[in-house]
Amino acid sequence: MRYPPHTRAARTRRWLLGAALGLSALPVAADNAGNGHSDDTNSSFWRYDHTFVQTSLTTQHYSGSEGYNEDQNLIGVEVHNPDRWMAGTAWLKNSFDQPVWYFYAGREFALWRPAPEWEVRAKLTAGALRGYKGNKKHKIPFNHYGIAPAILPSMGVRRGRVETDLVLFGTAGVLLNAGIRI
Repeated sequence: MRYPPHTRAARTRRWLLGAALGLSALPVAADNAGNGHSDDTNSSFWRYDHTFVQTSLTTQHYSGSEGYNEDQNLIGVEVHNPDRWMAGTAWLKNSFDQPVWYFYAGREFALWRPAPEWEVRAKLTAGALRGYKGNKKHKIPFNHYGIAPAILPSMGVRRGRVETDLVLFGTAGVLLNAGIRI
């Protein structure tokens, strides 16, 4: 379902994207505020490498059941370190058109680099989903108190700053995302 530019959903999506872009500049500002010298005793785990901002392009449910939302309107932000660890959050509409938040951490795994600008990689994230409510509350396992654990594997391709991922969400379907590194 596409929203006209003046609807509340469209305004919310634009606001979230603007907030994500603004927040993505914070780690860079914090990194640049240092004293100008390198401290080799610090772990690279806590060092900032890049931010990834993404959105969903399409969704396909395995069962093809009528009534599923195939347009998730996902907006996500991930912060990555040089060792390929990440933390992120995403807002989306679930299969039942309910707003959902996914808070997660994970890691990327390089699989193949056919050229310097190209990379094929896998990604694994784990975190908490919040937002499955009402009669759809039990459509995901362990959804106690409105929050459920989630593990999402994906395969992706990166060319320069542009990335795309095919995300498997359980036994329900796949989601195609695309985004840009900032």
